[in-house]
Amino acid sequence: MFRFAILLPALLAGSSAFGASPEITVTKSPTCGCCSKWEDHLKANGFRVKSVSTTAFEKIKDEKKVPAPVRSCHTGVVAGYFVEGHVPAKVIQRLLKERPKNTAGLAVPGMPIGSPGMETGDRKDAYDVLRIDSKGHTTVYEAMR
Repeated sequence: MFRFAILLPALLAGSSAFGASPEITVTKSPTCGCCSKWEDHLKANGFRVKSVSTTAFEKIKDEKKVPAPVRSCHTGVVAGYFVEGHVPAKVIQRLLKERPKNTAGLAVPGMPIGSPGMETGDRKDAYDVLRIDSKGHTTVYEAMR
């Protein structure tokens, strides 16, 4: 009984320690097709996606303090981190595994061709996934080439 009482909150929260898929809430414009394609990419890579379509999608960016220069068309929130733009699922999974200190979130500014949700034929532009700290400073977390 005691062990169950300790494990129950973790099970209800969908803890990845028990093999459950991480849940990401994606706030997006209701008219954006690339946002839906990014959600499909996340689902295909093991995420449970809660989709929120709204015309007030800037509100979540303000609440999570996403710096203006890295803002994109959609914002995900997973395990307290924000995920701005077309960040690949494997990089989000790396973030959740490493949990680097003083990290507010990840971002892919703009809409690079070939990033998840922005596929166009065989073209894949190079881009960087940025790590944003709690003061809004950015560093390259992973270079996508």
